[in-house]
Amino acid sequence: MQADQNDHRDTPASAYDRPSKSAKKREAHEQQALGEALTTMPEAALAATPMPEALRDALAQWRHTRSHEGKRRQMQYIGKLMRDTDIEPIREAVAAARLGHAHDSLALHQAELWRTQLVASDDALTRWMTEHPQTDLQPLRALIRNARKDAELPPEQRHGRAWRELFQFIKP
Repeated sequence: MQADQNDHRDTPASAYDRPSKSAKKREAHEQQALGEALTTMPEAALAATPMPEALRDALAQWRHTRSHEGKRRQMQYIGKLMRDTDIEPIREAVAAARLGHAHDSLALHQAELWRTQLVASDDALTRWMTEHPQTDLQPLRALIRNARKDAELPPEQRHGRAWRELFQFIKP
């Protein structure tokens, strides 16, 4: 009888044909986090994401829910719907949306760098025109000139308008 009780110890772990309870929980938490990421995506990105209509409706309902407890319950429901959904296309759409935000931030940082360089030296204007030959040169020169004049003023007399206008002209 002792040998019968120890038989399951001799069986390799790969002999079990189903995932462990911990693996199921990890997967459920991952799907729940993916559902939360879906709630932060813009409407246009959600519309382009392939998903079941029930999940789309649940996300729309989550956006309309106002109470904290209602949002929590709706998020639980979204997680439940995610269990029966192929999450790979959804995961790719969420990653693309996050990458899009990073790409936008990078473009703004580059515009800020260009603005600083354009105000600092005339060589930057030459480099700008080399990289962006379609730019109308006259308004750009006027904006740079105004930003330089504003930068020469004491801090309490600066308006910053030229600085902002130059940024708006440069940003993509």
